[in-house]
This record gives sequence, C-alpha cells and structure tokens, in this order.
Amino acid sequence: MRIAVTGSSGLIGSALVRSLLADGHQVVRLVRHRPEGAGARADGSTESYWDPRRQQVDTAGLIGVEAVVHLAGAGVGDHRWTDAYKREIRESRVLGTAALAEALAGLDSKPSVLVSGSAIGFYGQTGDRVIDETAVPGDDFLSRVCQEWEDAAQPAADAGIRVVHPRTGLVVASGGGAWGRMFPLFRLGLGGRLGSGRQYWSFVSLRDEVAALRFLVDGELSGPVNLTAPEPVTNREVTAAMGRVLRRPTPFPVPEAALRAVLGEFAVEVVGSHRVVPSRLLEAGFRFTDPTIDQAVAAAL
Repeated sequence: MRIAVTGSSGLIGSALVRSLLADGHQVVRLVRHRPEGAGARADGSTESYWDPRRQQVDTAGLIGVEAVVHLAGAGVGDHRWTDAYKREIRESRVLGTAALAEALAGLDSKPSVLVSGSAIGFYGQTGDRVIDETAVPGDDFLSRVCQEWEDAAQPAADAGIRVVHPRTGLVVASGGGAWGRMFPLFRLGLGGRLGSGRQYWSFVSLRDEVAALRFLVDGELSGPVNLTAPEPVTNREVTAAMGRVLRRPTPFPVPEAALRAVLGEFAVEVVGSHRVVPSRLLEAGFRFTDPTIDQAVAAAL
C-alpha cells in the first residue's frame, strides 16, 4: 500500500513510518522543506512538499496514495503557553488539516481513508468519570482546539473519503513526549507524583499506538476512536509503576503550586484528570500488547 504521513519526524510518526516500511509499504512523507531530486530517502520512503501554515500541498506527491495518516502539529507541552504559542498549537493543527483535507478532496483518484489525528483533550477535564467516544466535548482550550481540528477534516469526508479521528492519550515512550521527560528523572531516583496524584492518566504504549493507527488504516471504522489503554490509572499509580519497573525510589512529589509556577496554564493539563477508555477499538477487535501501565513502561525501555 502507498501511504502518506504527516508529522513523520515526530515521536509517533517516526515509529509509524518504521513499522510501515518494515512491512513493505511505500511511504510518502509530507515535509515542510523542498525535497531534493526525486525526494527519495535512504530508508526507502519518499518526500513530498507541503506547508500547513500557508495551506499549500503539492498534490503531485499524493498521486496513487491509498491512505493518509495525518499527525502533524506543534507539541502541546513543548513550550510555556503564551498567547502566541497557544495560537501556534491551534493553527498548526486546524490550518494544516484543512489544507490537507481540501487537497485530498480535489484529487481525481482519492485515498480510501484519512486517519486525521486528535487527542483525548477533546473531552476536557473528566475527573474520575469513565469517558468513551459517546461523551460530549469539554470547553477548555485544548478541547476547543480538538473540536476545530476534527472539524477541519470535513472536506475529505464530504468527498467520500473515510475519515477517522484517533483521539490519542499520553504515549508511554522513552524517546519523546511527556514520558520521555520523566524517564531520566525516575532513573535518577528523583521521580514522584505530580500534584495530588489522584488525577487519571489515560496512557497508551508507543507500539500499541502505532498498531492502532495501522488498525484504523486497514479497518472500517470512521469518526472518533480513542487510542488509550483499556484501564486508565492515576498519576499515583503511574509513579508506583515507574518505580517498580526502574527499581528506583519515588520520594519527591511535585506540589501543584510548583507545577503552575513552572508550566503556567499547561499545568492544568498535568494535574487534570482524563479517565478515557477505548470502547470502539475494543468493540472492533483490536488487541492491546501493553494493556497495563507496568507493561507499557517496560515496553518503553
């Protein structure tokens, strides 16, 4: 299969591309620099130009593509949430998705599926309530971004392309994302719960995330699909699991006030609670390799 991927240099995108290439698929990476020559890379993938901010897509690179996995977007936890960076978070998702969806809709030979990224932030803060895909959206910043992000893919759906929105949870990986920042601290014995520790973290291992994305490409699901492990755990339980797997003490809790001082508005997400379950994935027959937090942490190592 010929598959186009945006965000291919990110944590999830790079793992997805490796998995696809290993199984013999052709991968077209949508990149923001002009590809040299034919755009071929050493790993066997090719490159095609797009500029999400300017809403430009070189559709020549999409000819013959059967599926598109759209993962591009500014990192939510990469910078303090200034007004400018919040605008970057939103525009990198909404403008890029709209440009890609419209480009795909205009192709003579359209891909059969667009897997267009989203996040469990769609639901807002849910406390200890169990939430699946039937839940209504929240009303905070990330929730509104996720709603606009998903809505921006509508031109592809209107053109008859099956559109899936994987609402991804916290990806457990040592090479990037929130967990990538935690592993060094826990290895040094400096890890601990964040805030009260009672907030739920809906996690997913990186290899389950990749497997689920591929499941969505190959399957028949459309609309929102939660990409989280079946049993969300509290931050206190995450801390205990990190200590067990790494065999390190976890004596240093970080007070919520300190998190707010360092992270600003983003601290609301760190100490907030999302108890999200993957009902549609499970009903469709997807099997998790790492359903527990201990398994997910061990897999990340």
